[in-house]
Amino acid sequence: MTEPAAAPRPSSAVTALVAFDVDLLAVLVFALVGRRTHEHGLDVAGVLGTAWPFAVGLLAGWLVARAWRRPLAPWSTGLVVWAFAWGLGMALRAGTGGGTAPAFVLVALGFLGLTLVGWRAAATLVGRRRAA
Repeated sequence: MTEPAAAPRPSSAVTALVAFDVDLLAVLVFALVGRRTHEHGLDVAGVLGTAWPFAVGLLAGWLVARAWRRPLAPWSTGLVVWAFAWGLGMALRAGTGGGTAPAFVLVALGFLGLTLVGWRAAATLVGRRRAA
């Protein structure tokens, strides 16, 4: 899939750092919401224990996509980051004894997709409107 004509241009290091932070925040919110929903407690160790496989996947996605080059691009960056955050995150979770119930797998797929691709799509739309 190609990027739309008005896709975000290559960005500064600050934009890339902020984009990575937003992605990492999405992973942490995913862990927080999941732990709260299932009454597992919100202690730092527990949240990090839930989030780390997805954060590792997120980092791998950033490296594979070279996301720092186009951190706001929903398709060329967002889809790759999402695929790795979810896919590698699930593999690491399963490999370390974490739960991978079908409902959890689907919720993770949806939440991470909505957040990791969604915020980029929203930023692209806002950028287009400002440019118009």
